[in-house]
Amino acid sequence: MEQEIKERYKDVLEVYDQNFDSLELFYKTVRSFFEARSLKGVVHSIRHRLKDVDHLIEKVERKNQEDKQKPEAEQLGPINGDNLFGRVTDMAGVRVLHLHQEQFETIHKEIMKKINDGDFCLFEDPKAYTWDPDSDRFFKSLGIRTQQKDSFYTSIHYVLKPNERSPITCEVQVRTLLEEVWGEIDHTMNYPTPVEDEQCKENIRVLARLVSAGSHLADSIMRRYGRP
Repeated sequence: MEQEIKERYKDVLEVYDQNFDSLELFYKTVRSFFEARSLKGVVHSIRHRLKDVDHLIEKVERKNQEDKQKPEAEQLGPINGDNLFGRVTDMAGVRVLHLHQEQFETIHKEIMKKINDGDFCLFEDPKAYTWDPDSDRFFKSLGIRTQQKDSFYTSIHYVLKPNERSPITCEVQVRTLLEEVWGEIDHTMNYPTPVEDEQCKENIRVLARLVSAGSHLADSIMRRYGRP
């Protein structure tokens, strides 16, 4: 990382360093929850990561540049040490993968139980990114607001905190294994710089449709054979 950028975000790095131990502890707590016996047989696997310093600064720089183009740019202001944890909520991330969509209801209920018991706190309401009408109805039936992205990105996002007073957050993404495959391909194409080729954009949407059909078919197969 260039020394000039490090110096520009010196206050961000100081705040990150001061809170790193708390961030790491909470991240491990969230990860352990999804490995617990209550979710055995429902959660297939877990991916997780803590942003290192270089990736954090890259994201802050990118978001600050992107925010300058937004109508609310003046109101938002740049990300700095004072607002870092309120503006960058995925410094710690846990991705929970399950086999078919209907298993998500169990995962969601276990997360909300932890929140209702006071073990976790929500930074913001959960959000389901989906383009599929059947999935949209399913998530709304669980009280989760939905949003569609042009790319057909599909995933459910939670941003958790250890308590109301803490600035620490951990982003949790929940998706099926098929959706994870789509996400990895999309990430390769579009991160950090989105692909410009229109054919590639259309192909990724077609793949999303195939993945959605596969997820619904997986639900049907599991119901037919009585598997959870």
